[in-house]
Amino acid sequence: MNLHEIISPECVKAPLEHTDKKGVIEELVGVLADAGKITDAAAFFETVWSREQTRTTGIGHGLAIPHGKSETVKSLAMAIGRPAAPLDFASIDSKPVRLVVLLASPIENTSEHIQALARISRLMTVEEFREKIYAAETPELIFELLQQQDLTLASS
Repeated sequence: MNLHEIISPECVKAPLEHTDKKGVIEELVGVLADAGKITDAAAFFETVWSREQTRTTGIGHGLAIPHGKSETVKSLAMAIGRPAAPLDFASIDSKPVRLVVLLASPIENTSEHIQALARISRLMTVEEFREKIYAAETPELIFELLQQQDLTLASS
């Protein structure tokens, strides 16, 4: 599972306009909808928001990975957003979030969905990469850093 195959430059937004968890998720769902990756933004948002209400996707170290599986998703897709300022996401380590990665999957893609979640988590364990991507000012730089780190991981 290579992340650079499921994200495109137009699916990266920095800085995000919203400053709250719900707004940020809605904003990233809109990014996927604008890119043609999902067919019904409102329905997909409800799927992701409903899941978020059961358990936070703020996994620690400044990262949140809200995600959902829905019939509104054409194929595995990802959007990345960097908040203008660290954001409260009710993370498991109680620290604010500095990067939000939204993962969207078709209902039948459970295996790929889990692989993508694991890959995102694995990339973000590299502290040097994490700090670079958190400091990135532009969507282009975030996209480039993700591609480089994903390719480095794939070749190791």
